[in-house]
Amino acid sequence: MSNGDVREQTGADMTRRPTLEPMTTDKTGAETNVSHLADENRYQISVDGRVAGLTAYRDRDHDGTAERVFYHTEVGPDFGGRGLATILVREALDDSIAAGKLIVPVCPMVRHFLTEHADYAAKSRKVTPDDINWIESVTS
Repeated sequence: MSNGDVREQTGADMTRRPTLEPMTTDKTGAETNVSHLADENRYQISVDGRVAGLTAYRDRDHDGTAERVFYHTEVGPDFGGRGLATILVREALDDSIAAGKLIVPVCPMVRHFLTEHADYAAKSRKVTPDDINWIESVTS
């Protein structure tokens, strides 16, 4: 995976990365958990102790508003079709909103989630060309 090397979690990884919510299950019934890795600017989802995917972001203050700009989400090929991206994005957005962040969905998966869940509309805004230029400048 390009932005975070989806890999198996070790015991040390699991203790330093708190789960956001109690475990949920994916479409196959497997247990999942989402962790916020704030020092790495990402959230990751694990299935049965194996990292399965991530969503990456950068925080910024934009015109006096605390924003969280999500720019990339991916789930490993071995985990596709199980609803993991939806679980991951929902928990990442809920955590971000609880932290007082306005969501800026540069990532297509996050943008799609927001179009499907209108209850998040007040906590997000449309992406502008300036947002894309900014995220490219801070992630390259």
